[in-house]
Amino acid sequence: MQHGQKKRKVRPAQTVKTKQGKEKQMRPQPVYEKERDVLRLRNKTAIITGGDSGIGKAVAIAFAKEGADVVIAYHEDNEDARSTAARIESIGQKCLLIAGDISKPAHCKKIVQQTINRFGRLDILVNNAGIQFPQDELSAITPDQLKRTFETNIFAMFYLVQAAEPYLQEGASIINTTSVTAYRGSSHLLDYSATKGAIVSFTRSLSAYFARHKIRVNGVAPGPVWTPLIPATFPPGHVAEFGSDTPLGRAGEPVEAAGSYVFLASDEASYITGQVLHPNGGEIVNT
Repeated sequence: MQHGQKKRKVRPAQTVKTKQGKEKQMRPQPVYEKERDVLRLRNKTAIITGGDSGIGKAVAIAFAKEGADVVIAYHEDNEDARSTAARIESIGQKCLLIAGDISKPAHCKKIVQQTINRFGRLDILVNNAGIQFPQDELSAITPDQLKRTFETNIFAMFYLVQAAEPYLQEGASIINTTSVTAYRGSSHLLDYSATKGAIVSFTRSLSAYFARHKIRVNGVAPGPVWTPLIPATFPPGHVAEFGSDTPLGRAGEPVEAAGSYVFLASDEASYITGQVLHPNGGEIVNT
C-alpha cells in the first residue's frame, strides 16, 4: 500500500478458522488464474524512444511479436530506424518513425500527437533513449555535456509523460530505462549515472502519481548490453573487455533485456508498479 494512503474496505470482514476447506469460506475467492491472450500486447500501441537500435530496437521487435503497433522516436539514424521499421512490418504490425530531438518539449508533444493521429490510442510509453560521454576526470565534464546528458536522459522523460498523460487510460503502462550504474555508480560516467539515479526516483514517484488512475509505472535497469552505444563511446580496449566482469562473464544481448519490457507492459505485471527489473548478468544490487 502506498505510504499515507487511506485504508478502505475492499472485502467483507471475516475470520476463517476451520481445519478443512478454509479457502472455500473466503469471500471473495482468491484468483489463481486468468485468461491470457497468446499475443500479450494485442491491439496496443507503444511509443519507444531510441527504438531504432540497441535495447529499444529489441523491445520494438518484441512488442510487435506480441501484437503491438509501434512508434519509434529516434534522433537521426534514419538507416537503423528504417531497418527496424521493416522488421516490425514484416511481423505484420504497423510502425511509425518520428525523427527529432526529444530534449525539446515541443518535439515530445509532436511524438504523442502523431501517435494519436495515426493510431487513435496510446497504451505503452517506453522512455528508453539515452546518451553517455565517458570521462576519466571530473574536470573534463563541461557544462554543455552536463546539460545535454540531463536534457536527453531525464528531462525528456518528463516532457514525454506530460505530453502522454491526457491520452493514457486505465491499464496503460510507462516503462523507464535506467541502469545498473544508478545502483553501483560509475567513476567514468558520473553525469550519466546521476541521470539514471534520477530515473529510478522519477519512476517510483510517478508510479504513486498514476496509481489512482490504475496506470502502472516501472523501470528496467540493464547491466552491460552490447549495443551501438558501446563502440561509439568507449575506447577500443574497454570495448574488447566490455561485460566480462559480470558474474555470467559476458555482456548481454539486447534481446535478453527486451523480455523485461514485454512483461512489465503486459497484463502479467498487473500488480507491479514502482519497481525496477535488473537484467544485468547476475550483479547483485541494493534496490
